[in-house]
Amino acid sequence: MAPVTNGRLLFTEIPTGYPEPGKTTVYDTSQTIDLENVPLDGGVLIKTLVLSSDPYLRGRMRDAKIKTYSVAFQLGEPIDNHGVGVVLRSEDPAFKEGDHVSSHKLPFQHYSVFKKEELGTLQVLKNEYKNLPWSVYIGVCGMPGATAYMGWKEYAHPKKGEVAYVTAGSGAVGGLVIQLAKADGLKVIASAGSDKKVAYLRELGADVAFNYKTVPVNKVLQKEGPIDIYWDNVGGESFEAAITAANRLARFIECGTISGYNTQTPYHVKNLGLIVGKELQISGFIVGSLYAKYEEQFHKEIPKGVASGEIKYSEDVTKGLENAGEAILDVQLGRNNGKKIIRVANE
Repeated sequence: MAPVTNGRLLFTEIPTGYPEPGKTTVYDTSQTIDLENVPLDGGVLIKTLVLSSDPYLRGRMRDAKIKTYSVAFQLGEPIDNHGVGVVLRSEDPAFKEGDHVSSHKLPFQHYSVFKKEELGTLQVLKNEYKNLPWSVYIGVCGMPGATAYMGWKEYAHPKKGEVAYVTAGSGAVGGLVIQLAKADGLKVIASAGSDKKVAYLRELGADVAFNYKTVPVNKVLQKEGPIDIYWDNVGGESFEAAITAANRLARFIECGTISGYNTQTPYHVKNLGLIVGKELQISGFIVGSLYAKYEEQFHKEIPKGVASGEIKYSEDVTKGLENAGEAILDVQLGRNNGKKIIRVANE
């Protein structure tokens, strides 16, 4: 077989605002790969099927000299993230041709060789529930779902009848948080940025759902609160409003602050002093720190619930790796409805 084009999404420029397709990232078709003869060095050859676009990718689009919890993308190289692929060739007995695998470091390219020393980043997917698409393993049954489940289990400490407020409730994380909170007997307030998303929040079970772009957060929380649990995906004004509306000893679960990811002048929260007087419990977390404690429980409960229909989820699919730059921007702008998936190839 002759070499085939191996399209890649390259990181080409550090953005100062929103990432621009064709500038921050560029789809490149200059590389080819010989699928039958490319050396594997004891590893495997993967064909990419689906990739995930997540809010935190914006934080990796920085100068590599700036150190934080996530590894910066390298200029001129493909970006990488959570994804699912299928094994085309293997030189390791743990991976067989036809196996489906997930990785948190799958490059944004059509084909990738994982050398022997890189195989620890791959996990064979069993997919015992045949009605589930592979894409759920980078969504509700993958890292975003784990973020919601593990963060809630560790920090929410819910009591039946309490009030929770969930921001970005139509996203992959927020959508599951709403359902977990309802299962624990809470009244749930949830916000999103469009009327279509608000309708979806109600489908998920939110008792109060509103469009934060047309209705002030403060107004809703003053009427429907006070709140005992705040799940924060956005930061900024919503964080400030939640502090004002919080009950004494309320738990704040700080998962993300996307309102400040793409600006040089993030919102200045003006009521931080209330944290002391209200004795608020504010917990920031990175989901990787919780896997050892909750991974087995998560994989036992969530895929089963999704397969049965007990747990609802929504996917927003972008077709083609050449459109991945737009998919990344969609998430930063909140244009996605549900979990943003990039479908690179079919089986």
